[in-house]
Amino acid sequence: MLRIDPETFNQIEKWADDEFRSVNGQLEWMIHKCLKDAKRSKPPKKKRDDDTV
Repeated sequence: MLRIDPETFNQIEKWADDEFRSVNGQLEWMIHKCLKDAKRSKPPKKKRDDDTV
């Protein structure tokens, strides 16, 4: 459960609508971007050539 004041939620919802995302998708994008900008996220794992599905 995430508690966000209604005005902030409305702003995020509008931003998400503008970018054709769900509010959840927008929040994930925002969190990922903030982590990356703060240099706190790990680089994505590289897929090995012999990893086949």
